[in-house]
Amino acid sequence: MARTSLSGFPEWLPDGRIVEQSVLDHLRRIFELHGFAGIETRAVETLEQLESKGETSKEVYVLERLQALKEAEAGGRGSSHERRMGLHFDLTVPFARYVIENANDLDFPFKRYQIQKVWRGERPQEGRFREFTQADIDVVGNGELPFHFEVELPLVMAEALTSLPIPPVHVLVNNRKVVQGVCESIGVGDVDAALRGLDKLDKIGPEGVAEELAASGITGAQASTLLAMAEIRTDSPEEIRTRVGELGVSGGMLEEGLVELCELVATAASRVPGVVVADLRIARGLDYYTGSVYETVVEGHEDLGSICSGGRYDSLATDGKRTYPGVGLSIGVSRLVSRMISVPLVRATRKVPTAVLVAVIDESDRHRSDDIATLLRSRGIPSDVAPAAAKFGKQIRHADRRGIPFVWFPGADGAPDTVKDIRSGDQVEARAGTWTPPAADLLPRVEAAD
Repeated sequence: MARTSLSGFPEWLPDGRIVEQSVLDHLRRIFELHGFAGIETRAVETLEQLESKGETSKEVYVLERLQALKEAEAGGRGSSHERRMGLHFDLTVPFARYVIENANDLDFPFKRYQIQKVWRGERPQEGRFREFTQADIDVVGNGELPFHFEVELPLVMAEALTSLPIPPVHVLVNNRKVVQGVCESIGVGDVDAALRGLDKLDKIGPEGVAEELAASGITGAQASTLLAMAEIRTDSPEEIRTRVGELGVSGGMLEEGLVELCELVATAASRVPGVVVADLRIARGLDYYTGSVYETVVEGHEDLGSICSGGRYDSLATDGKRTYPGVGLSIGVSRLVSRMISVPLVRATRKVPTAVLVAVIDESDRHRSDDIATLLRSRGIPSDVAPAAAKFGKQIRHADRRGIPFVWFPGADGAPDTVKDIRSGDQVEARAGTWTPPAADLLPRVEAAD
């Protein structure tokens, strides 16, 4: 990644951009295979809309017109009469607005994917940026949304992530009804406080969580039960039942959550064995989640945190007359790509799209090289022409530095053209109207690093 004077705004080098683009193309393909339609929303929302998600409002970048700022500094009205706007900090808030504004034209349940930049004014650190790309999928219903979508969404993400050239991933799942049911069973009234505390378990540890719970009025015995619940992690529905039973808790809400969680884990075990794991410490601090919740970690890179999170929400969007429940997941693409490039976990087979560099024998004859490149491009072969009619050795080095696998030499004095694989040294006669590179060399590829 190139260094920049503004921290938190990643700018990849060309080979890094190829990695990012490969990931984005892969995600888009998987989402569309599963019936998700792509949308794009505007980059800005009103501050009222952005501040409706309270706890993140402090991270919003506010937009102001330069002229309005100058007018305000000069003592004029400035932007006070204008509707204030900010850059969106996630894709959920704009999507909720989009659903409400377009509800009459959407077909429900509406399956959407959205891949866009977002902006957050948080402290930059490894894997966390102020400007970054997210990839979201959601299913939204009109008034109701069947539970089976809570099973489908993490399986789609599991398919998308496990087919990337990265170490194994684990999709960690829980159900907010389980946590709420346990709280109700042991007499914890402030469920939100319990959720917020458990959500910090990885950051501050059991003792820190116990202190936070105590500060919220949760007793030591109640905290012990909650922490024991948070230790349950398994991909076995039977073990989930057994270990929750050992907590000595019961209730209708708990049973409803256990039925859903066990169904999700059982279905995942048959479809993607070993990938989806029930982890009852997963609470997701945001209070609008009402059912299944998800987080995703990369094996061996747990320090990166969750690269893909989400859950079920019963009333993310409402227009006062209708409520639109949904379930969604969001991938922090820039966070994942940053780790893929920096370790590195992957490498691009070349820095540029070009498969063939057409050599130039003499500047007076450049038009021949241009014609050859044009014909190759018309057949879908990415081609470029050497920048100068230097010695062939220098033109070959120009290609080699960029990872371009083939150099095309126009024939001189009626001789046939030849093309050279500069990796192996093999050189053969070729015609621009018929020659084709091996499929593996047509476009740059992203491979697991050695």
